[in-house]
Order: sequence, then C-alpha cells, then structure tokens
Amino acid sequence: MNILVINSGSSSIKFQLIEMPMARVLASGMVERIGIEGGSIQYKSERGSLQEEGNFEDHNAGLKKIATVLMNPHSGVIDSADEVDAVGHRVVHGGQKFTETTRVDDAVKANIKRLFSLAPLHNPANLTGIEVAEELFPNAEQVCVFDTAFFSSIPQKAYQYAIPHQFLTEEHIRLYGFHGTSHKYVSAKAQEYLNKEDLKLITIHLGNGCSMTALINGKPIDTSLGFGPANGLVMGTRAGDIDQTVVLYLQQQLGYSVDEVNTILNKESGMLGLTGHSDLRDIEAKAEAGDAVCKLALELNAYRIRKYIGAYAAALNGVDALVFTAGIGENSSTIRKMVCDQMDFLGIAIDKEENAQRKKGIREIQSAEAKVKVLIIPTNEELEIANQVYDLVRATD
Repeated sequence: MNILVINSGSSSIKFQLIEMPMARVLASGMVERIGIEGGSIQYKSERGSLQEEGNFEDHNAGLKKIATVLMNPHSGVIDSADEVDAVGHRVVHGGQKFTETTRVDDAVKANIKRLFSLAPLHNPANLTGIEVAEELFPNAEQVCVFDTAFFSSIPQKAYQYAIPHQFLTEEHIRLYGFHGTSHKYVSAKAQEYLNKEDLKLITIHLGNGCSMTALINGKPIDTSLGFGPANGLVMGTRAGDIDQTVVLYLQQQLGYSVDEVNTILNKESGMLGLTGHSDLRDIEAKAEAGDAVCKLALELNAYRIRKYIGAYAAALNGVDALVFTAGIGENSSTIRKMVCDQMDFLGIAIDKEENAQRKKGIREIQSAEAKVKVLIIPTNEELEIANQVYDLVRATD
C-alpha cells in the first residue's frame, strides 16, 4: 500500500510517500517558508533528488508542487495519481469529537472547518491539504490523524481550566494538546532506547510551533499547548503564555477588535514580534553577528522552556530524560545549550562538544556527571501517521 503523508505546518509542508507495511520511504521532502520570501522545496527519492528555490504564496501552491515532483519523469516515483492508495493528513485540532484516526467525509471536513478559530494557523492549511489531495489523488483513501488524539487520556486535574464548570460540560472548553503524533513517536523511541520501567520523560518539540509534554511510561500527564495551539512556549509567530489581562487591555483600552488581537497573538508575535524574523536560523545568525535584540529573544525563548522543564519535573516528581525534537530541537545546538545551562540543580547538564555535533539517529548529549539523560531524537510524524492510516484502512477494507 502506497501512503502519501502530508504534514502541513504553519509555514511548511513535510511529505513522504511510504510503501506499507514495509515502511519503505519511496520519496520525501519539504516545502519551506510558505508565505515568506526565500521559499524552497527539497525532494529526494530512489530515482534522484532536487532542490528548487521559489516563493510559495500559500499551502495550495506548495501541495501542487509536491504532486508535480512525485510524478516528475526524471526523479519522480509514480507515473500517475492512481498509484497512491491512501493520503494521510496531519490535522492539528480534532476538538472533542475526534479522538482517533478517521476517514475523510463531508462531515469530517465541516468539523475541521468549525475548529478554524481554535487553530487558525493550522486547521485551514490542513483542510486545504485534504481538498487539494482529493483533487490530485481522486481514487485514494483520504484519512485524518489528529494531533489532539494522543492527549485524550490526560487527567482532568490537568486538562480542566479553573473557569465555571459549564464551560467544560456544555462547551467542551479544556486543554486538548497538540503535536501529538510527534510526542507519541519520540516518547516511544525514548522508551525503547532507554529500556526503563516507569520512565519519567519530558519531550520538547521545537519548530515554528513549539510544545512540551510530560509523560510517564509513554502516557501524557500534561502538555503545554491547550485549548488551541497558541499558549505555552514562545513560537515563530505565536506569543505563547500571556496574561489574559493583556488581551482585554488591547481590546478595551487600545481599541483593537477581536480579529485584530487574534492576528497579533497568532501571526505577529513570538520570535517575529520580538525580532522581525520568524525563522530561528535568521535570528541565530543575527545574534551571532552581535544583534542585541535577537540575543535577548533567544534568551527569552530558552527561559520559557526552562520554566516548563521545572514545572513538569515537579508534576512528574522527578525526570529521567529530556528529549529534544523537531526542526529547532534537532538542529539548533544554540537553543539546546541555552535551555540546559544553569539547570544543574535538576541534574541537567550537557556536553558542549556532543551538543555541537551533527549526527543522524538517536543520540545522547548530557555530560558525564549529569543525572538526567538529554536525548536528541529525530521525529518522524510522517511514519507515525502512515502506521495509523495503514492500520485503519487494512482493518476496514
């Protein structure tokens, strides 16, 4: 079964064409910097690879480019769209309704659209991915894997907000959690790698969107993103945690509309709001060159992550390992160093030379005297999605 996995982030699309059940990757790649100047597509397959620069105005343009390269006569791996048996879509917000992998129909698409306001950077792009895939691969099964599903077992003391109870029971306002496929994948890999019972783990997913999860034996007990994917850590364009009084002040005293405040907090804040740049690579380069504003933004970013590590260590009553994953977590030695500095009280310290290395696969970067393991585990949300899609399609055909 050939499964095309489409993972639409807020400013990127990762994709893999995977032959299941062998988990053989026929082709993979990424469209980066969607809606930002300097966009590009990277693609590799058994028949060749390519890298092209070009601006992608929106996710629609990026997805159509992906279909083109998959059927490229020179480096493509399929001759026609009919060779794709199923398309697995990462969907960020499933709300109360979707707690497991689901086939796409009109009702599913309507519910994804209904949740646009809760995931304004993601659910619209996810729905676009579904609609474009239906057009480009009309005979393929379309299947959704929801980020929120992994967190459905979080205990009520962690998912309920301290607001009037009817907002939970009648309106389903609660913590849902996001990046579930990533946290599920890397926590399972950590459990397998460390081979420890009652493993207390903090997974740190750092990309344009960022989140952290506290887990015991692979089961999440808390996570930093909540009702929508906007709170918690500082992100590319999202503010993360903010005093709700600021939101009221912006509206009541400064005259901003609800839509304007939503745009500010989701699309104009975070690292973009602090520095004018949303891509951490640009910010690190400027900080290295002496830009004080970018230096401070990096410190602010790392400080927020450290606060969550402390909170989750308390919630877990100890921590055995930290896991860094996703684009920034896997590739930014700067952020990892800044996060782990001055955390020796918790037994966290890294080996600077190991941290600076670029190696493939799972690796440890803690110092010899550290009590807590610090791991870098490359996430593979696409494989996790393919596994879930394959299981669903096989079970119901």
